[in-house]
Amino acid sequence: MFLPSQRQERILTLVRQQGAIRLSDLVEKLDVSAVTVRRDVTALADRGLLRRVHGGVTLPHRGGREPEHRRSTFGPTVPGLLLGMVVPSVEYYWPQIIQGAQTAVNAADGRLVMRVSSYEPGEDRRQITALLERGARTLLVAPVVSGSHGLDLLRWLATLPVPVVLVERQPPPELPTLQLDAATTAHALGAGLGVRHLVTLGHRGIALVLSRQSPTSRALRAGWGETMGELGLPYTEEWRFDVPVYGTAGWTAVYDEVLCRCRELGLSALLVHSDREAIGMVERAHDLGISVPGELAVVSYDDEVAATSDPPLTAIRPQKHRLGQIAAELALARVAEPDPRPVHRVQLWPTLEVRESCGGPTD
Repeated sequence: MFLPSQRQERILTLVRQQGAIRLSDLVEKLDVSAVTVRRDVTALADRGLLRRVHGGVTLPHRGGREPEHRRSTFGPTVPGLLLGMVVPSVEYYWPQIIQGAQTAVNAADGRLVMRVSSYEPGEDRRQITALLERGARTLLVAPVVSGSHGLDLLRWLATLPVPVVLVERQPPPELPTLQLDAATTAHALGAGLGVRHLVTLGHRGIALVLSRQSPTSRALRAGWGETMGELGLPYTEEWRFDVPVYGTAGWTAVYDEVLCRCRELGLSALLVHSDREAIGMVERAHDLGISVPGELAVVSYDDEVAATSDPPLTAIRPQKHRLGQIAAELALARVAEPDPRPVHRVQLWPTLEVRESCGGPTD
């Protein structure tokens, strides 16, 4: 049985020999409990003789003063870290999230390195592996989570030696206890905000128009249906339309068909995802002689370019920049606190931005 001073000297020797060592390895080599190892490590770290990192310890920083942990929303952060980020696109929706993550990383004096996976599970894994080889100490990822490949990818992420935070992704029901942090937008609630706004203006027939290519469509569909039901409004699946991306081949004919069908069904309002499709709907309504907002109210979901429409579109705005910032803060806090932390699942509410496309209350 070693005295505390002897154990601590042994820990320092092991760290000097290996450069870094995991707490679990110290428990095995010293043949003591994890509580004892953590106590010794804390004492040594407090004296500046080693530095605690995620799951282990390493030698202290030698470039002058030991870097101090800064605090974020979710706890302390360690400066100088390389944070890897894998996103499915650097175009629509994702740039603001990336910028938010960059804000948090800059505040921690770290560096953000980003790669793009294009919604392919195999590419997700390849890009994540490349970031780990590059030296990433923590990861933000927006992987494919559906199908067998998506499930296998999530299981693999949970085994990685660095903290992983999911961004705008939740583990599916098949993996209810997967221990990964996540930062997401409450898209279903956002759809409900749009429906409730239209109802307060007197609308009862509210159609849902979704872009065929959007992974957000499922949550918006659920939120629209649940809110219509909660408010006691009759609706059918005939009131929901999937449309091609604005500007792609054949889009005008499909949009015209949707607008004509809504007129036949007596529907007076549209909730449209995303801004591009909402702007296309307003454009086609004008050409068909349908007045917006006089005959048809329109709410867009995204608020990337909704204000540039004619008329400017009332929109539901996911807080993308803040979401990226929170996701990065979660990841950085995981590195700074190697002791077990509860899984964090943070969800941000979108906001309603009222403009001119819904008009005032109807009679």
